Amino acid sequence: MTALAITQVKVPPVPDGGTALREQSPDSATDFQECHALLEAHELEKWGDLDRCPTFLEDMEFWRGSEYEERQLFIAKRGRETVGICSVTLPLRENISTAGIHVLVSPPFRRQGWGHRLLEHAEAVAVGRGRTSLDGYCELPAEQVDRADRLLHAKSGAGGLPVDDPTIAFAKAAGYELEQVERASRLTLPVPPGHLQELEAAAFLRADGYNVVTWGEKCPDELVAEYAILKNRMSTDVPTAGLGWEAEDWDPARVRYEEQSNSRGGVQVQVAAALHKSSGQLVAYTVLNWRPGVPASITQQDTLVTAEHRGKRLGLLIKAANLRAAQDRWPAARSVLTWNAVENQHMLAINIMLGFRPAGYEGEWQKRLG
Repeated sequence: MTALAITQVKVPPVPDGGTALREQSPDSATDFQECHALLEAHELEKWGDLDRCPTFLEDMEFWRGSEYEERQLFIAKRGRETVGICSVTLPLRENISTAGIHVLVSPPFRRQGWGHRLLEHAEAVAVGRGRTSLDGYCELPAEQVDRADRLLHAKSGAGGLPVDDPTIAFAKAAGYELEQVERASRLTLPVPPGHLQELEAAAFLRADGYNVVTWGEKCPDELVAEYAILKNRMSTDVPTAGLGWEAEDWDPARVRYEEQSNSRGGVQVQVAAALHKSSGQLVAYTVLNWRPGVPASITQQDTLVTAEHRGKRLGLLIKAANLRAAQDRWPAARSVLTWNAVENQHMLAINIMLGFRPAGYEGEWQKRLG
């Protein structure tokens, strides 16, 4: 039997955004291309589309890592056949006892023990870097969860995932605990302009004393310090169940780095925020991303209303405003995907008002090593 070889993947530095790499012949394909191709095939198998999948350019940008997070991607081969991939992400500024772990096995090699080999490799890398809390995730289509006979319920959040699903069984057998379940929801576009206007008008009745400000790829200089404060609070003010994540340390430099990273990865951004008139502070924000490589899909990123300003319909106000701006900017888009912790009933209610419907469920897993 050919031995399994697991090697770290080098991310190719391609200044033209990957075009030349894409045009190479199959014989000269890199390990990185194989990893991305496996990811795309997995997404198409599970969802029938690439709405959730990073583009090739995004993938390259992500796996280069940054001063805020080290990222290591590995490919496993038997001879010339790709068995699967695994990865480790290592936060460098905060949460430095934590590592993100991911494993993906090619369909012909599933149920043969290779996933455990890949998991052992990724975990060994994390332990070697002194990490004692390992995080992972998985996502399943909504209909698969809805028709399940038995659910494994989240340990400290709400919701559950099918006990008998192979992915769930794999994580559980490896010692990971299901801490939180998030609901993925999809909104069909375009949303009728009249519906958005009605929602905004209703929200403004409760949101007296606030202005809505919007921007694209770059936060205005006069707001970037306030925006950094909101990004910091995003890591503490949203439900995280029992995951025990520390607050992220955001400052204007980190905001600008994220903006530059999005640009390098080909990601366009639309932000709406609520400005408190009397204090001049930003107190809420929401972010939508669009990729030209997946023009029919928009992904909802952060949405936050700070605790002191909740109950004034600011979440609805900024989401409706951002959707209107996004539809104007990206008319080819046909849907928006968003994720919310199942226990975050307030934000889920806002999404339902906007027209979002269940599309999947994501499990957040954690394994503590003492």
